[in-house]
Amino acid sequence: MGNFTLELLFHIIGIGSASGLLYKDNNLLIIGDNSSFLYEYHLESKTLNQYPLLANPAVNIPKSEKPDFESLTQFQDTVYVLGSGSTPKRNAMIEFDTNQKKKIATNNLADLYAVMQSFASIKPEDFNLEGAVYDGENWYLFNRGNGASNQNTVFTIHAKKLSEEFSLVSNDYKLPKIKGIRSSFTDAVLVNNNLYFLSTVEDTPSTYADGAILGSFIGCINLETMKVDFTKKISSTQKFEGITVYKNTTDSIEFLLCEDKDTEELKTAIYKLTLTKK
Repeated sequence: MGNFTLELLFHIIGIGSASGLLYKDNNLLIIGDNSSFLYEYHLESKTLNQYPLLANPAVNIPKSEKPDFESLTQFQDTVYVLGSGSTPKRNAMIEFDTNQKKKIATNNLADLYAVMQSFASIKPEDFNLEGAVYDGENWYLFNRGNGASNQNTVFTIHAKKLSEEFSLVSNDYKLPKIKGIRSSFTDAVLVNNNLYFLSTVEDTPSTYADGAILGSFIGCINLETMKVDFTKKISSTQKFEGITVYKNTTDSIEFLLCEDKDTEELKTAIYKLTLTKK
């Protein structure tokens, strides 16, 4: 992969702590880790809709109570919103129908998350899923290694539904460091036969407490080998927590990114990251 450019495109008022996004039909679907809404931002009209994912939905939920929706993925007409699993209150997965514009199912992934932790020898306090990709046959779930053990792990779950029988594989990764602190997964997206991921560095040994933001990387994992093809540092000051494909041409890939500033301000910045192909 060649050079990159990063540019601020616009701000969206009404969304705070953005943690995942999807681009579809000139709209952006966005989640925030302290909210129980799925947001839909129309790029042409610049209007924002919100759809409740839980009973008694709220925009700013206290840290101890929030469902911590960190991962957003889509297959066909269904969007899947996953909680991080970092506390017992964060084990929900919501299925949302993009045609009906409503929630169609709520799933409790506590048992699955417990199996994943045991399989990969991840302690509950180091378990923190922040990226998800589903291709109709396989789920790729990204554990953010921002706990004390720094376990950046990609789980490959072969199953059409997470409630069915499945096969499970896990791969661990040593991601690049900034100032001696290892970066950790924050999101991923599938492009052809590659998983493009974001990783960020926070000066904290906890999956729960926020720390000083030291920068972010983009990287690529080849699905055939499950090896990292490359990583590139894209910022020294920002924590990017969401990535989606905007355009994919013969010369470049354009991604849209969302930034989580770890504040209660209801304002989200959307960036465009362009990677040139060699």
